[in-house]
Formats: sequence, structure tokens, C-alpha cells
Amino acid sequence: MVHFVGAGSGATDLITLRGARLLGEADVVIYAGSLVNPELLTYAKPGCEIHNSAKMTLEQVISVMEKAEGEGKTTVRLHTGDSSIYGAVREQFDELAQRGIEYDVCPGVSSFCGAAAALKTEYTLPDVSQTVIITRTAGRTPVPERESIRALASHQATMVLFLSTSLTQVLQADLLAGGYPEETPVAVVYKATWPEQKIFRCTVGTLHATVTENKLTKTSLIIVGNCMGDQYLRSLLYHPGFTTEFREATE
Repeated sequence: MVHFVGAGSGATDLITLRGARLLGEADVVIYAGSLVNPELLTYAKPGCEIHNSAKMTLEQVISVMEKAEGEGKTTVRLHTGDSSIYGAVREQFDELAQRGIEYDVCPGVSSFCGAAAALKTEYTLPDVSQTVIITRTAGRTPVPERESIRALASHQATMVLFLSTSLTQVLQADLLAGGYPEETPVAVVYKATWPEQKIFRCTVGTLHATVTENKLTKTSLIIVGNCMGDQYLRSLLYHPGFTTEFREATE
């Protein structure tokens, strides 16, 4: 059996209870290199066989899983954050299915959630943004044209950008061309929830300069949007003038 486990956003105690249990039971662990906090490997039992997938190809990863399965061992594939976001897991699922190897998925706390916690920010503020766009800038991995930053920026929703810190000159130009005003708040969160976490606040107009001055090139999320501003409407959910299933309006 192969368990795909989301390691969480960085802090060792942000892995789920299920994920920690599966990690502790595994005979083989394949973890996502520098993207996963290596301290999480302390959950593994003594004698567990550990592989760093940063140094492996897909074929090598599957080979390790297949060998473990043949020996009746349990494997944990430890991915950063939640494996459903930029986890490159679909190709692994398909390879295992072709071989008749059973697998399941344990979700994790994504770094975009960890970044919101670090910023003490709510992404979905009433009358500001009720949509969160999770995307990336096109680089060596292409992005469909319909999902270009310019196209998505036209919504002026909250945008969370993965894998884009080394491409901020192009990103900034596309955000502006797409419709975000220069003064739109931006936060760059380096290693959200890790011990070495750092937060850099700027605007769309100063994004590239901020990233360059602070020598940020990877392991950072870029959050764009007025959800980090001061203006928003109070939620109706707890408003005394709003009737819900559980209480009547009092004014």
C-alpha cells in the first residue's frame, strides 16, 4: 500500500494526525526534498528506509514503491503542503494504477493556508473579494493562455501565486496590465510556518524591487489583493440584524 501524505505547510506540528500516524507506520518514506521540512522525518520509525525524491526521476520513485509493494511493505510518499496543488501526483497515481498497486491520499495544510495564517489575513472579505485564484507565472512549465496572469488579473480577486518568485519582473508587468492598480497590497511570504519564516509587504508596483532587494528566489508565496487592505464590509453571519437557521434577528 502506498499512502500519499500532505506534509503541511512547514511547521512539524501542522501535519495532520492521520498523516503523522501513517508516517510513523511506514516501512519506506519518499519525501519531496527541500520542499518538506526534514524534521518531519523524525516521525518515521527506526529502520525506516528513506529516499529524497529531489534526486530521483518519476521512474525511480515508482521503482522504489514497486519494490516495497513486492516485499509487503508500506510506503509513504510525503509531499509538500497538500499534494493536490502543484504536487505532480497524478502521474504517480496513473503509474501505480497500471501496476495494480493500491494507494490512497491523506490531505495536508497547503502553504497558501499557512501564508494566510502568517499574515493574519482572511482571503475572502465581504465586498472585497469572494474568490481566491491559485496560480503560477509561466516559466519552464507553461500555463494555458486562458489562464495567463493578465487574464486572471482582470477579476481583481485575491490571487495566490506559487512558483513565481524568480519571475517577478514579468509577473508585476502582467498584474498591472491585467488591471490591478499599482497600490494594490502584496505580501511575499518566505517559508510560511517554517521556523525561518519571513514576511515582506509591498504593492503590485513595488513587487519586483521588493523581491530583488531581499534576494528571494524560491520557497515563497506571493499574495495579491485588497483582502490585505483596511476596507471591507462586516459579515452578515454574526450581524444582529440577520436571521439564520439558528437565531432570529434582534434589530
